[in-house]
Amino acid sequence: MSRLVPVAVVAAVVCLAGAARAGEGWEAYGGDPGGMRYSALDEIRAENVTGLEIAWTHRHGDVSDGKGRWRSTTAFEATPILVDGTLFYCTPMNRVFALDPATGAERWSWDPGLDPAGRYANQLVCRGVESWLDPAAAADAACRRRIFTATNDARLVALDAASGVPCADFGRDGQVDLLRGVGPQRWKGEYQVTSPPVAMGDLVVVGSAVSDNDRVSAPSGVVRAFDARSGALRWAWDLAPPGTPRPAPAPDGTPRYVPGTPNVWAPMSSDPERDLLFVPTGNPAPDYWRGGERSGADHYGSSVVALRASTGEVVWNFQTVHHDLWDFDVPAQPTLAPGPGGAPALIQATKMGHLFVLHRETGAPLLPIEERPVPQGGAPGETLSPTQPFPVKPPPLARTRLRPEDAWGVAWLDTRACRRRIAALRNEGIFTPPSLEGSLMYPGNAGGSNWGGVAVDPGRGLVFANTMDLPWVVTLYPGEEYARRKAESPGVEHAPQTGTPFGLRREPLLSPLGLPCNPPPWGELVAIDLAQGEIVWRVPLGTVRDVAPVPIPLRLGVPNLGGPLATASGLVFIAAAMDDYLRAFDARTGEELWKGRLPAGGQATPMTYRAAGRQYVVIAAGGHARAGSRLGDSLVAFALGGDVP
Repeated sequence: MSRLVPVAVVAAVVCLAGAARAGEGWEAYGGDPGGMRYSALDEIRAENVTGLEIAWTHRHGDVSDGKGRWRSTTAFEATPILVDGTLFYCTPMNRVFALDPATGAERWSWDPGLDPAGRYANQLVCRGVESWLDPAAAADAACRRRIFTATNDARLVALDAASGVPCADFGRDGQVDLLRGVGPQRWKGEYQVTSPPVAMGDLVVVGSAVSDNDRVSAPSGVVRAFDARSGALRWAWDLAPPGTPRPAPAPDGTPRYVPGTPNVWAPMSSDPERDLLFVPTGNPAPDYWRGGERSGADHYGSSVVALRASTGEVVWNFQTVHHDLWDFDVPAQPTLAPGPGGAPALIQATKMGHLFVLHRETGAPLLPIEERPVPQGGAPGETLSPTQPFPVKPPPLARTRLRPEDAWGVAWLDTRACRRRIAALRNEGIFTPPSLEGSLMYPGNAGGSNWGGVAVDPGRGLVFANTMDLPWVVTLYPGEEYARRKAESPGVEHAPQTGTPFGLRREPLLSPLGLPCNPPPWGELVAIDLAQGEIVWRVPLGTVRDVAPVPIPLRLGVPNLGGPLATASGLVFIAAAMDDYLRAFDARTGEELWKGRLPAGGQATPMTYRAAGRQYVVIAAGGHARAGSRLGDSLVAFALGGDVP
């Protein structure tokens, strides 16, 4: 491992100051503004990790399977933050809780009063909250420390961190209406916010999640910055291509933004010293057909964009997919860390299983990337990019080709059915275009990587990423057949893609017994040497214990949603898998050292902190209704039992 020493030396210099700040607490969604998901704490180590036990559990009550009072289902994806000795987190229904970090006791809670009848496009989700300290306020002033949260019904809210009371000087009674200027919704919940805002200087910046496949004229995906004290709009970045005519302001002067643009639904990151905000973008609506007349609409689509945080000006743009027709939008927080040679790096995980490593000041590759030819011949009227960007290093973290002879099943008939299904699809590897006969998408729209992103151990020069390996089938059909086709297969996802010639059918490629048609592992945890761009190890993540008809803990690796946490002691903590466990792995070898049972699915990213002289590891265990994991409402804290050796 001697080749890691230069990175470790640089990292030590870069991170020493940050370690003092981040060692005790976890002040941002990703641990720090750049989202490394790394902690300098080392009380929990390989030698004692098996002594972890549940220290406390907090139950919030906000869970829905869509069959009761709440029309939408829930996914508990929150990562708490620890600021000024208090733990803050949000629930799927956007309630915010403040807890004692040592006991889990409630200090306050706030309820936004969401409408249960809303049909929220991306489920009811809240991944986290943001903290901001007003340096100009008196030490005892109300709202000197603010907790910002954004809701599924499109409100940006400022709460007093001490009391949970909305800050009266922010917007109207502590809230800003994010629906103003984005265009009308067709239903409540077509436009929502699922990821935490970002506070920089005296600004708070927020993106949005928009229903992808409903219509061409979906609400705008504009990114906006508001004054952190008053809530006044300070700047707006409209993601329409340069030169696109902008709508005239509303009669009351409210700016209006171009509809149907890419949106920014995943978490953002920031580099305050460089005045840079890093934005992972989605693709324009709809996902699977845009045609020649909209071929320029994705100018900023499926990209990492660096904005000047103080002004919203574009500094650089790197597109991970050209003219994205696969729902390969950038799903994860850009991660800022020391890179090869000590350069300031941005590490971007993608749904393709590609890991792009860029210079954060310029967007130039720090590890080589090349344009390669990709399949052509899309649906009638479609325009395809002849090439796509592929990292030369590291190699893909997920498989990208599934042939009929690769079909897998637990029985011969199961395997034969999968083999026939694969052979009947258009299947030319990654970037096979959507088609009328049905195209195999591998990886699928869920990843590769998804919103959990990566964790970085700067001392060891390692990046950790969890990936999925699940093929999907996408079929286009004449738009006028949408209602009939949807009625004929009610258990399958259909979308109208209004404004295009085609409706959409999308489904995972499963055997008659309901298992993936590709061989396992269906989920892995991977470690990458950041200096060399090489995979150091990869191991299956999770068992089929909680997803198979019989609870046999076969470690096949399963689909997963959530992310990893790295610590200075050489541990990687992750839940994410569709079985109900939090696990700890050895950072150098990938050996699973410990697992702790959870009361529900842990489709979230853990965090860690020290409180009352003790290190805790906390994970949201509430499941993911659409993924099919066990639902619940628990925030679970683990700590070492007895005396710490």
